[in-house]
Amino acid sequence: MADRLGVGIGWRPEIDLTVERLPGVDFVEVIAENIRPGALPESLRLLRGRGVPVIPHGVGLGIGGAEPPDRDRLAHLDACARALGSPLVSEHLAFVRAGGMDAGHLLPVPRTRAALSVVVENVRRAQEALAVPLALENVAALFGWPEDEMTEAEFLGELVEATGVGLLIDVANLYTNQVNLGLEAVAALDGLPLSALAYVHVAGGHSHHGLWHDTHTTRVPEDVLDILTALCARTEPPGVLLEWDGDYPSDAVFEEELGRIRDAMARA
Repeated sequence: MADRLGVGIGWRPEIDLTVERLPGVDFVEVIAENIRPGALPESLRLLRGRGVPVIPHGVGLGIGGAEPPDRDRLAHLDACARALGSPLVSEHLAFVRAGGMDAGHLLPVPRTRAALSVVVENVRRAQEALAVPLALENVAALFGWPEDEMTEAEFLGELVEATGVGLLIDVANLYTNQVNLGLEAVAALDGLPLSALAYVHVAGGHSHHGLWHDTHTTRVPEDVLDILTALCARTEPPGVLLEWDGDYPSDAVFEEELGRIRDAMARA
């Protein structure tokens, strides 16, 4: 779906200087809700000036909800992409609000035929509102809906077939679902429509009372990198991006993590 992106890192204001000086950062991703298209941070303008692709990543669209995606949120995503000259935008296959109430979390979509028809329509509306392609990310879940009729891979496969939407595969989220829900991550890879792959997320987390929490605040576990290697054995991802959202380490640690990602890709 996307041009070759390489290996990247999530840009955050707290590590803007780090991202600028890290060697080997081929592309970055920015949380769309945290920027204003008309007043981009100087760091992002600098990176764009160097030719580094910047992808807006939304967290609040709620494209998996029963209501149509909000026009203002779509307009903001589109404006971000235009201001940054982005090759695509990404969001989550999740619902975040209903009946005017915000869940404050990315909740899994019920994998039913009824839900699929709603999501297909929502994705088509989003695609019409965006000047660049859209990719949707699989989410980490702490629970599954009892009425699910399809696996996540089957749901995503039918969604891709119906809409042509791209996929942002988060291998850390696959690992989370493996630990918390018993859903085998590598088996999920075999069912996913990897021809629609736009790019990949990797991140760290921690275990608490037997549940894995995808916190994006630690080094990437080897188990997550093993899933990345398994993915790369099946297809060549256009890009792989490291997410880190708190407890930021030194530049040296970030450089090591990007190196570990490259090593995991090369193992395939």
